[in-house]
Amino acid sequence: MTEIRWHEIWKDQCEAAESIRLQFGIGDAFDYVVGEKLLTFAEAAEERPEFARALPQFVSELRRMFTPEEIEEQLARVESARLQRAMDAMDVYDPELDDLAVSDAEARRFAFVKELLTAPALGTS
Repeated sequence: MTEIRWHEIWKDQCEAAESIRLQFGIGDAFDYVVGEKLLTFAEAAEERPEFARALPQFVSELRRMFTPEEIEEQLARVESARLQRAMDAMDVYDPELDDLAVSDAEARRFAFVKELLTAPALGTS
């Protein structure tokens, strides 16, 4: 039986994003592979070295899949939606959504992913 190598799951996710892009458009593909999968992968990379080592490969593939202009446009769209949700949350108090530590961690993770996707070049160590 083949062992599942979870830190390589990004390859399947990129393939799925290509299919999503063809069927539903760039926005849905970007939301899936960056807004959902890459952010989750980056979270796992914070504590799991095998994910941290694979993260540059994942980002590199995403930079191949999307042009720099598409990345900039989609990140701006996602960021605008995130800000709108934050503003909406301020209008309605919900004690279950009042976890600022989670919000801060998510915001930091998004900023990190944004930097990886928009850096002029990816470095290696």
